[in-house]
Amino acid sequence: MTLQEIYELAIKMGINADPRGEDQVIKILKKNKKEYEELSSEKKKYFDQESLINPYADSRILYGNPKLNIKKVISGIDVESGEIALVDMLNQKFNPSTSKTSEGQGKIDLIIGHHPEGCALAGLDEVMDIQVDLLSNYGVPINVAESLLKDRVSQVKRGLNPTNHQRSVDAAKLLDIPFMVIHTICDNLGHNFLSQKLEQKNWDTVGEVLEEILKIPEFRESKTKKAGPRITVGSEKNRAGKVAITGFTGGTEGSRLIYEKMSQAGIGTIVEMHMSEDHFKEAKGQHLNVIVSGHMASDSLGVNLFLDELEKKGIEVIPFSGLIRYKRGGIK
Repeated sequence: MTLQEIYELAIKMGINADPRGEDQVIKILKKNKKEYEELSSEKKKYFDQESLINPYADSRILYGNPKLNIKKVISGIDVESGEIALVDMLNQKFNPSTSKTSEGQGKIDLIIGHHPEGCALAGLDEVMDIQVDLLSNYGVPINVAESLLKDRVSQVKRGLNPTNHQRSVDAAKLLDIPFMVIHTICDNLGHNFLSQKLEQKNWDTVGEVLEEILKIPEFRESKTKKAGPRITVGSEKNRAGKVAITGFTGGTEGSRLIYEKMSQAGIGTIVEMHMSEDHFKEAKGQHLNVIVSGHMASDSLGVNLFLDELEKKGIEVIPFSGLIRYKRGGIK
């Protein structure tokens, strides 16, 4: 596969798993196209033309020739300058005569990170609108969800503004290592996987929901390292009520004020990757049961579902930087 083909596969998978539904995502792409066409020639220079084909601003090829043939990738949750330097060190050990490094690994053609860097990090706030449709699916009025999210989106954008977005991308360029990040796309995959597993059944207790999550290998392994799923609000014996996977996709944490609306919509238990202290206090005040599934394990689930597809197409995968690799459908 070429780098471009990997990118296009990621977009396709992200759209197929998008909680908004494919039709809604296509509408967004058409809206982006209309907006672009109506711009002056001067303003078109600054328009993100990738948004005409890719609805996920936090998932991008950050460096590399799209036509480059990819045979081996290394993938991790957080990829910054240190991880890129490590990949360069591994490639320096590559022996062209044997096509292996001294440790037996082939030359690495591409780094795939999960958390956004570069322009993908600068555009993180642009994917948060997914949360509006997601909450609407759970019974929160869409106008309420949209209103509460606006202030949070603005806050996230202000917080991202002073960040040194391009640091890791510059490192990849200097070392000439192709680099891409796939964030919301993988989060959509993880959300879709968990929602099918947890939301289609009536659970008696919160403990039963937790037990089901622990049947998933990424979460089970994370639990052995003291970073696995746990109930942070409520108890194992609490009645679960309606279960909602609310904190898995949409860029980053939404508004802390949304928990009141979730409770009013009849949600009893929420599952989130992680939860800040302010959000924890608000959820507790609204009498919601909360299962925090664990950040690295949750991210690993979505990334693994994508990497499995790459392995099916003959691409070798090396996990690093916090990725808990588990294969479901790739090469054994």
